[in-house]
Amino acid sequence: MVHTNNSTTEMDSILRLREVLRICGASRSSVYLWVNAGIFPPPIKIGARAVGWRRSAVQKWLDERS
Repeated sequence: MVHTNNSTTEMDSILRLREVLRICGASRSSVYLWVNAGIFPPPIKIGARAVGWRRSAVQKWLDERS
């Protein structure tokens, strides 16, 4: 049995773009520029025409900026 200290590893939710923008305080174009530059976590495909970001990846990115 594996035990983890971090509850985000147990249940990592997927954020859609609207919530990512709200959390980061950035524009859509800025987020995609950062993704293309490799300084923001890339989105993951969650459907044929839908993407999202792992909450843990966005939170880690924010924590690194503090």
